[in-house]
Amino acid sequence: MINGILQPWEQGFSKSCSVPVFMDFYLVRHGEAKAEQEDPKRPLSELGRREVESVARATVARGVRVSEVLHSDKLRAKQTAEILAESLFPRLGVRQVQGLSPNDDPVIAKMELELADEPLMLVGHLPHIGRLASLLISGDPERVVVDFRPAAIVCFSRVEKAWKMKWTLTPL
Repeated sequence: MINGILQPWEQGFSKSCSVPVFMDFYLVRHGEAKAEQEDPKRPLSELGRREVESVARATVARGVRVSEVLHSDKLRAKQTAEILAESLFPRLGVRQVQGLSPNDDPVIAKMELELADEPLMLVGHLPHIGRLASLLISGDPERVVVDFRPAAIVCFSRVEKAWKMKWTLTPL
């Protein structure tokens, strides 16, 4: 600290440049959705909404900050992202992106995370979100490392080029 001001390297940045040495990212499985027979669009169920609201409050209590919440094209992921954003107030808001649908290649989302210069939250589906978590941690998308319940949030930290899982939040 110089003259009461935190220097970049004291905020997680290297001394040689302004690129973060570490950064947190958040993977989220959408909340519980209605059955396809009940509603073919599969919006969140009432329980799903309550569970996402619960984990949203818990993320705020943990001090989570993200610049943007990205979600797939599925209604349940969009609704989950919007509920989370109501609590987190991401600077860039909520945005639908390609590469987060259930059967998408997790390498696409991994590349998005590795190019990011600010913390992101990705809202998606099984099996994709589980495969992405496995790819980040083990390098193998087929090796299960996280069991994503509906509305679960997992915090990953990237330290230079390595990934580690920091914590998990699930609805009560």
